[in-house]
Amino acid sequence: MEEDTSNAPKFHIDRSQYGQGLLTWFTEAHTEHRNVEIGEIDIPVATGFSNETVFFNISSDTDEGRHEGRYVARIEPEDGGMFPAQTPECEISVALQQRVMKTVQSNSDVPLPTIGELKPSTYLGLPFFVMVHVDGQIPSDRPRYTEEGFVVDEATDQQRTQMVQTGIEAMSGIHQINWKAADLHWLNPCDGEPTQLKQIEIYRNYVQKELKGREHPVMEYALDWLTRNDPNDERIGLSWGDARLGNIIWQDYKPAAVVDWEACALSPTEADLGWWLMFDRMSFDDVGVERLSGYPTREEQAAYYENISGREVRHPHYWEVFAIMRFCAIFIRLGDRLANSGLLPQEMNPAVGNMVTQSLAEILQIDNPTPSLI
Repeated sequence: MEEDTSNAPKFHIDRSQYGQGLLTWFTEAHTEHRNVEIGEIDIPVATGFSNETVFFNISSDTDEGRHEGRYVARIEPEDGGMFPAQTPECEISVALQQRVMKTVQSNSDVPLPTIGELKPSTYLGLPFFVMVHVDGQIPSDRPRYTEEGFVVDEATDQQRTQMVQTGIEAMSGIHQINWKAADLHWLNPCDGEPTQLKQIEIYRNYVQKELKGREHPVMEYALDWLTRNDPNDERIGLSWGDARLGNIIWQDYKPAAVVDWEACALSPTEADLGWWLMFDRMSFDDVGVERLSGYPTREEQAAYYENISGREVRHPHYWEVFAIMRFCAIFIRLGDRLANSGLLPQEMNPAVGNMVTQSLAEILQIDNPTPSLI
């Protein structure tokens, strides 16, 4: 059956007014600055399918002298965020990120950029917030950091070990936050205490909505398996949600800033370790790449997390299945966006048939009737 694309997501591709919008925002927000000029605006090619990220420079005069600043704007996608909203207050993805980053900054030593306030759509046509740019390096997913880039080409064994361990330390620092004391109740999807079963319900509803009647047998099996095998972990905390090397800005192989908070939730915190280990699996095992010397094994990473966090690692397999299910779920929306935007032909839509679905089937040891299209 031919897919109806009449209501296909539309993307905010008219960026011609970004310069004037950002200039107006800065001028109004910083009245102590004079002769404000906006410099180069850099919009990465792949931006917009999650949150659009825009880099820009500002020059101005102040009483203290000449100001030369570099900033980063995070802009809401026209079709909404990639991950399911935890609560009605989380519907606007950039609002969620700005609010939780402010909370983390106030309640931990986890390094974050300097964060501005959420701004309405009057400037850029969509809500956004601005951060001060943090210099550093970010591992690439394409090509994978294990195949090319500063991890392989420049790092020593000691630096690789340090990188993984300090990344785990940053993740652990997030988990030390007392979500109740930090007033994160607005992130709680439950009337009472948050539970893992509630997270599965959120993803089940999200998957059903995004599939629009399409079959996804591996996903259906995974959701049922996760429900049956719920470990009833009571260690609820703030989950970063997208815990991986590529969401950290690195300076001297140590975290300078933890970024990308659109997937955060209140859940058993071992969910983050599962996501972290999932990316390890997909960077080595799933693609047949030999583990880099100095790069800790999965078991060593779990043991280091346990030691640094003081939290026993109880169910790593369960949380890795949960992680791959989540990744597989958001691939439905991603695949549709890629196809509906024209970047891929509709017959190559990877919403269901993709490498993450295959990885989910393999970890669950079941057949996958939807082979990868990409």
